[in-house]
Amino acid sequence: MNVRALQYFIETVRQRSFTVAAQHMGVTQSTVSKMVRQLEDDFGDTLIIREAKQFLLSDSGQIVWERGQEVLAAIQRLETDVRQTQALQQGRLALGIPPMINLLFTDVLTTFTKRYPDIQLNIKELPGPAIEQQVASQDLELGFSILPVASDLALQSQAVVSHQVWVLGNTSFFSSKSKTLQIQDLENIPQIWMGNEFGLTRLLRQAFAKEGLRPHIVAQSSQWDWVASLANSGLGVAILPEPFLARFPHTHLKALPLAPEQLRWEVASVWNGHYLSLAARAWLQCCEEILGGQWVPDNLQDSE
Repeated sequence: MNVRALQYFIETVRQRSFTVAAQHMGVTQSTVSKMVRQLEDDFGDTLIIREAKQFLLSDSGQIVWERGQEVLAAIQRLETDVRQTQALQQGRLALGIPPMINLLFTDVLTTFTKRYPDIQLNIKELPGPAIEQQVASQDLELGFSILPVASDLALQSQAVVSHQVWVLGNTSFFSSKSKTLQIQDLENIPQIWMGNEFGLTRLLRQAFAKEGLRPHIVAQSSQWDWVASLANSGLGVAILPEPFLARFPHTHLKALPLAPEQLRWEVASVWNGHYLSLAARAWLQCCEEILGGQWVPDNLQDSE
């Protein structure tokens, strides 16, 4: 069905005149008549009974008149919604942020919601590997995790933040002359890690395996502050990213960085496929503005 022909038909019925409809549409009467006949050809039936002295619709014409108005209204709503989405006046963004890095996005969230108040933002706080799974299954459009992401998932990723990894513990666990640590230095030291569901833990396991070592893990927790508290109690050393040091109140503990060439805590954006919605791109642009660096993927820079 030709939508333009439907528009001419609806206006003709509304005005109950081909001539008046043509005037309202800014076209000739012959154009209106031609378009109405095209619509009749599409349906295979007469819609306007032309032989009658008064303006009459056939049974099919009455249905097209009633339902056609609904169709045109729906098309108008569709066009409006698309334009509003293009202007970021509406839309949705399903976003995954690990609880270990959610404080990183506090100012970004504030800026985004003020700038785009009509975009529905649905944030899920999940560990990085769980976010990767939900992005791969398209339950989330965009998320953040810790590199390296799972190689068996069809994901695109880009590093956006990089920090050193630090070891915190009582001085008895360290050599007094040490200023940095190697993975090998931790082999026989009791360690307190985040839970297995976290990207940091995945990163650590891969780092130890690369050196052919087995870590001596005495406890794990899903709460970083509990991991730090256990280290403070003397149970072992905690291994945490650099941003957490400023939040740690137990300043009497010694903190040493792991050699950066062996291990870095790299936050990455992850998405499924090559397309990101306008809302997702707007979020990443806010990240660039507030946090610095490059957050919009390289292959989308030219389309901004």
